[in-house]
Amino acid sequence: MTPEQRDAAFAMAGQEMEYRVELFNKLVGACYEKCIDKKFKDGELNVGENSCVDRCAAKYWESVAIVGQMLGAQGNAPS
Repeated sequence: MTPEQRDAAFAMAGQEMEYRVELFNKLVGACYEKCIDKKFKDGELNVGENSCVDRCAAKYWESVAIVGQMLGAQGNAPS
């Protein structure tokens, strides 16, 4: 691997990491707003909050996968 190829691979890995962090932060923000009681009565999530976060995260990742598939299909479509 040439130094240029290595640098390009590191740059691509860095962009991928930034994308993943942004995606995770959006997931946390969306599910926090939807599921967590703002009164903070307990130090831990209650059963309802846990269940909501679980469903929210599952739906979020499912929608990310669908969008990814749609974008991939568009990228592979003949022009």
